[in-house]
Amino acid sequence: MLTDAQIAIIKATAPAVAANATAITGTFYPLMFSRFPEVRTVFNQSHQRGGAQPQALANAIIAYASNIDNLAVLGEAVRRIVEKHVSLNITAEQYDIVGTCLMEAIGTVLGDAVTPEVADAWGAAYWQLAHILIAAEEAEYQRKAAVPGGWRGPRTVRVVRKQPESAVITSFWLEPVDGGPLMDFQPGQYIGLKLVIDGETLHRNYSLSDSPNGRSYRISVKREPEGQASVYLHDRVQEGDTFDIYPPAGEFTLQEGADPVVLLTAGVGQTPALSMLDKAAAEGRPVIYLHAALNGKVHAFRDRVDAIVARAPQVRRAYIYSEPHADDAPDHVGFVTPDLLEQYLPANRAADVYFLGPKPFMRSVRQSLRDLGVADARVRYEFFGPLEALD
Repeated sequence: MLTDAQIAIIKATAPAVAANATAITGTFYPLMFSRFPEVRTVFNQSHQRGGAQPQALANAIIAYASNIDNLAVLGEAVRRIVEKHVSLNITAEQYDIVGTCLMEAIGTVLGDAVTPEVADAWGAAYWQLAHILIAAEEAEYQRKAAVPGGWRGPRTVRVVRKQPESAVITSFWLEPVDGGPLMDFQPGQYIGLKLVIDGETLHRNYSLSDSPNGRSYRISVKREPEGQASVYLHDRVQEGDTFDIYPPAGEFTLQEGADPVVLLTAGVGQTPALSMLDKAAAEGRPVIYLHAALNGKVHAFRDRVDAIVARAPQVRRAYIYSEPHADDAPDHVGFVTPDLLEQYLPANRAADVYFLGPKPFMRSVRQSLRDLGVADARVRYEFFGPLEALD
């Protein structure tokens, strides 16, 4: 626990740290990667180059320092971090590396302002949060290892089926090499993949795009021209190939209840929504499934969704194409606008809304939902990369 004196120092120096947070994280990552190159494997380097990961860490530091005497408000953020860390098999020892490099980065950027007392307070603050995360992550590792079909650490799976779903999305069915069962997961969760590409280890998270069955997992991956992992999966991984995965994780999950569900996705963002749709439809909940795509060529899983709609009368669906081909048959042409959403949202706005897609789409949808009076408590979303603000 931090002392009152340490809390006072954190609060007094928080403005200076906030003003220099981006410089601190911009110093921290290169320092850590050069001194401890083994940790590079758990970071998506495209997020580093684009600045998303350093900015996300800067925002997290500011939020933590600003709430140092009221950590309860950070509960949701802590849960999100725990889920992401568990999907990457983060260990307690790695917190030593991060703490050492982060404190050195703070000292480098702030210079003489980091007195021994300031360094001691920020070091204590770091370890306070680290111990919270380490304990929560250890509990989650143990829980996943204890459930039927569960495990801890990497588990080798074989690609038993590979199938194109559209011009840009391909599905991979994965079964454990050890022949054992696979733990169930909550609709909307993802798994971590550990890939070795030309001698380089990469970790990536991919949403589970089918309902749990105890035997196999399915991921559906969009081929990104500059995406090292997605290009490898599309172009080089074949049926029979193996790699390691980590247990399902993630807090972007279908909540229990009987209220209507709105699943609003764009592009490959619909992958976690598919298992949500399966569960909600099977429970008889009213569902509105809205999916936006460029055109029919890149629209995956249309037949699957249409089949669910055909057998579940409480499920409605609509497809929105921004650049349809002549033989396409979308329900709407253009983009997801407030006027379009208003056609499908319940008049009383009593629905749980889940949305996922490219960042511009998510930012627009978030603002539209607020403008239409959907309560924040009913809205849930997920980022494929570092958590960013949509406002």
